[in-house]
Amino acid sequence: MDNQQPNQQPPYQIQPPQEPYQPYYQPNYAQGQRPPKPDNYLVWAILTTLFCCLPLGIISIVYAAKVDSQYNAGDYAGAQDSSNKAKTLAIWAAISVVITIILAAFLGILGNVLDSI
Repeated sequence: MDNQQPNQQPPYQIQPPQEPYQPYYQPNYAQGQRPPKPDNYLVWAILTTLFCCLPLGIISIVYAAKVDSQYNAGDYAGAQDSSNKAKTLAIWAAISVVITIILAAFLGILGNVLDSI
């Protein structure tokens, strides 16, 4: 008779990964040393929301609000990325209002010229 118990399972075997994989590591900063906090551009985001382009300004505020929390959590790359996105969106909001003003002035002048004919 076998000495094997009826519900006994074979031992588990750990298989190595098939492809070489590299784990993700945060940069190792010395104790008490942190990179400088990136600017969150929150003031620019609020101003462009109020005076320029509402949709781009709101998205810029969202990214600007993420910067501090990501930095405090130790996600320095994420904080820098959010800062860059907030800045870019604020710039595009300001550019869009300039383009709108130029287009409105051009259409106003064109309307006056066509009306006088």
